[in-house]
Amino acid sequence: MITKEMVIRIPDGLDARPVALLVQVASQYESSIYVESKNKRVNAKSIMGMMSMGIASGETVTVTADGPDEEAAIENIEKYLSSK
Repeated sequence: MITKEMVIRIPDGLDARPVALLVQVASQYESSIYVESKNKRVNAKSIMGMMSMGIASGETVTVTADGPDEEAAIENIEKYLSSK
């Protein structure tokens, strides 16, 4: 299991379109992936769960991946969340 803090660099934060793209990135991996912010933890592969987070640009989230491809999952999710 890998846990890493990441800062959201997407200009509009995680609104509808960025959430849909994040779910697509997370869904490529077999690992279980969770995003945690403000004491709320949701499955990164759940579009409704991620939409409920209301994460703004500049916020820090904790991403946890557990499974056979966890390293690649964390790396690519961080790359996506760090994009401007």
